[in-house]
Amino acid sequence: MIAKPGTIALRGRLLWFVEDPSLASRERATRYIEDGVLLAVDGIIREAGEASALLGQIPAGVDLTDHRPNLLCPGFIDPHLHFPQTQVIASYGAQLLDWLNKFTFVEEQKYRDEAHAARQAAFFLDELVANGTTTAVVFCSVHPQSAEAFFAESERRNMRMIAGKVMMDRNAPDALRDTAETGYAESKALIAKWHGRGRQLYAVAPRFAITSTPAQLEASGALLAEHPGCYLETHLSENPREIETVKRLFPEATDYLDVYERHGLLGPKSLFGHCIHLSEREWGSLSKTRSIAVSCPTSNLFLGSGLFDLQSARRPDRPVRVGVATDIGGGTSYSMLRTLSEAYKVSQLKGYSIDPYLAFYMMTLANAQALSLDHLIGSFEPGREADIVVLDARATPAMAHRMEAARELADELFVLIVMGDERAVSATYVMGREAKPPPKRA
Repeated sequence: MIAKPGTIALRGRLLWFVEDPSLASRERATRYIEDGVLLAVDGIIREAGEASALLGQIPAGVDLTDHRPNLLCPGFIDPHLHFPQTQVIASYGAQLLDWLNKFTFVEEQKYRDEAHAARQAAFFLDELVANGTTTAVVFCSVHPQSAEAFFAESERRNMRMIAGKVMMDRNAPDALRDTAETGYAESKALIAKWHGRGRQLYAVAPRFAITSTPAQLEASGALLAEHPGCYLETHLSENPREIETVKRLFPEATDYLDVYERHGLLGPKSLFGHCIHLSEREWGSLSKTRSIAVSCPTSNLFLGSGLFDLQSARRPDRPVRVGVATDIGGGTSYSMLRTLSEAYKVSQLKGYSIDPYLAFYMMTLANAQALSLDHLIGSFEPGREADIVVLDARATPAMAHRMEAARELADELFVLIVMGDERAVSATYVMGREAKPPPKRA
């Protein structure tokens, strides 16, 4: 385990949210300090406020790290991505089911090897840190050793991660299939070892309805009932051919979501990736159960799956909790900035626009709220964990050139979203300690 990092003091422009800026006034929802100081002790934020008030409170012997003129935000949160798919990104020319069989299932078989899984876990978390992401919800492979490798590397870095061994007992290669019984037993053992250990949390992870029998979905529901603090991560209504296959496999179900409902898999810690082609009944059920729909814009565009309708999800009469995620490796970038850029473009195609303040809220506090972790991460309120990303809106010549014409903070935030990527991440802090990703290449 990493030793407690002691006290840190950071200076810069501070931005975080306390409410949804699309539902409350910008002034009420947003905290922005032009010259601010953030103080953290043992990885926990003690105070974030005006430099003029806090500079005198920095304890003797503590160095002040000055990030001015850069922007300090809570670390980004990514609620849906696949650790075994780092070498599947940019696999050409297939939609979802063909893409899984042709590329993904081939790659995931390598994760039965513990050394391979350990190497890939280090690479994966390096990429997250380099992109300013400090918390994620992660699918491992079907092999329990892949989850062991992931959790061990995350624990070593003291990162707050939610992950689980994928469960698949049909419609996958033999080397990637467990059974209802072994999937249950292996998941239960991983929960006992890792859930709540340091900053690690567990997600029960039946991949999706096509690759799990009713018996395995029942076992997943039993795990959640036995371990109510755990999460559920799976996929829902990503692709029309997928939906037709689910109908054929589960003819008794009213619709795709009903497959999961019948096995007790909905609830406030249940995350459903994609949610593109939902009926009104399905939206209503997600709302009633406080389940989470996770939008994955770069993946949905890359695989030709469809366009997530944020407005429909947030309809006032039946609001659904929403997250936004990279979905590596169907997704095409580890960067939450680039992910929100694509979400903005999707919203334009759907006839509305995502405001830059809303975009930053979605990457931070909204995703923390979706994970029921906003009491720990997602803002700079006192008592939160000191996960921080430092952003430079002038990181490239093109960005610096555009910033010469920026008039206000909203302009800068939009530049970061539309033109930013890992090059805009000047530094990342995990529990108050600066993380050290590999050197950036020119």
